[in-house]
Amino acid sequence: MFATDEAIAEALVGKLSAQKWVRERLPILTQKPGFPAIDAFHGGRPVPRFYETYLGLANHSGKPDGKEDASAWIRSKKR
Repeated sequence: MFATDEAIAEALVGKLSAQKWVRERLPILTQKPGFPAIDAFHGGRPVPRFYETYLGLANHSGKPDGKEDASAWIRSKKR
């Protein structure tokens, strides 16, 4: 839920390019409306909500496409 700037960079561009991204790209993102500040208590930024909105994923329900099969979750009482 909370990530350091370095962890965000590694997740987005990989370990090799992370430091460059922190120096060059992160300052641009921090100026965008809604980009979360570092939470002092947790020691990082609350990132999921920002990236869901920024990438247009906020309205995605998270459910897979297609028909659900509820019976797949019911265990048989016979053993």
